Amino acid sequence: MVQNNHYYYMDFSSPSLPFFRTPMVNSTSQSFRLLLYLEWLLLTTAVLMEVLLPLELSWRSLVQVLMIFGFGLMGLRVPTKKLETKLLYTTVEFAIVLFAAIEYGISSRTVFLLCLVLLMRSCLIFGRAGQMAVLGLAFLCYGTLLLTKPIVPEKYRTAVWDWRLSSVLLFSLTLVFALLLINALLAERQSRKQLQIAHQELEMTHEQLRYYALRIEDQATLQERNRIAREIHDGLGHTLAAQSIQLNNALLFWQSNNDKALTFLKQAKQLGAEALLEIRRSVSVLRSNPLQGQSLNSAIEKLLKDFQDNTGIKLSSKIYLPLSLPVEVNTTVYRIVQESLTNIYKHAHATTVAVELQQESGKLHLSIEDNGEGFDPTQNTTGFGLQGMRERAMGLRGQFNIHSQPGKGCRICVSFPLSNLLL
Repeated sequence: MVQNNHYYYMDFSSPSLPFFRTPMVNSTSQSFRLLLYLEWLLLTTAVLMEVLLPLELSWRSLVQVLMIFGFGLMGLRVPTKKLETKLLYTTVEFAIVLFAAIEYGISSRTVFLLCLVLLMRSCLIFGRAGQMAVLGLAFLCYGTLLLTKPIVPEKYRTAVWDWRLSSVLLFSLTLVFALLLINALLAERQSRKQLQIAHQELEMTHEQLRYYALRIEDQATLQERNRIAREIHDGLGHTLAAQSIQLNNALLFWQSNNDKALTFLKQAKQLGAEALLEIRRSVSVLRSNPLQGQSLNSAIEKLLKDFQDNTGIKLSSKIYLPLSLPVEVNTTVYRIVQESLTNIYKHAHATTVAVELQQESGKLHLSIEDNGEGFDPTQNTTGFGLQGMRERAMGLRGQFNIHSQPGKGCRICVSFPLSNLLL
């Protein structure tokens, strides 16, 4: 039990014997250092009582001290695995105490202290049932040794019996108190150990979550870059290529046919305006905070006005936001509206668009509807725009739905629970 000034407490449990289970504990705890010092104190006290009370230096006293020392050395090694080894270990401890008491006459005071040390060790080896068994055997051992001693002279019989019964009662109470105290220390240390393990697991989970968040952020960034690259290639690239063709045509007809060259120049100018619009839209998408300090109402109204001015598509809006929303919610809603308008301009060929954004019935509802060509949602749901809007909505535990049919326009509906969004 003692080695290099530390207690070593191990798990001596057996899978088939639950009553003998003991939790693994750490030797660095102040509580268990106290147990170590207490055992040393008890053993030292036992040696002093045998040598000094009364003061007698003889071979008998030397043997008594050596037996107490041997009993203390057993604490250097405690059984760690098999139940049979633990039972044999405890049996040898009892045998040493009884042999020293019967053959070499160690005092009842020393037996008291050795049994107390034996009980302390049992708390570190056995479970509750084993501890109770050791407590009962220690009580029986001490009581038998004390009560069976002859009383000389006879005239003190009554007083001696009173003293012996009081000693047995005191011994039993001491054993019970020691058992409760040591188990309380074990429980306290086990709780600390469990808290440390839980804290370590929580730190590991936090690190894993941070790692996953970084990975998700990297993937989202990569996906956004790919989307923007595709938008530039499909939109701005094609527009500039068409403009280059129109300019080449204008140069070819500049001297032979001025009117036709002028037509090509006008088309090139229109394509240049469209390219500029694409660049502005891409820059707007790249902004980390598209609202730039504006309220969501103002930002969406400006977005709708700019869209109508640049495309000529008629817009109607209905916005009702009485409650303040977090920044991430405002950004998500703005991006969904922005992406929806971009898709309508590029693919729908619509003439009217209706946007509704309202807080009602404990939810935030967003609806964007156009009268364009429409499409089959089951066949066209993997584009970057639709996928990005769906992921943004799901990121805030929202619901994202598309209602569309070929030739009947499209309606995008998004709803968020306000209980998760309000500040």
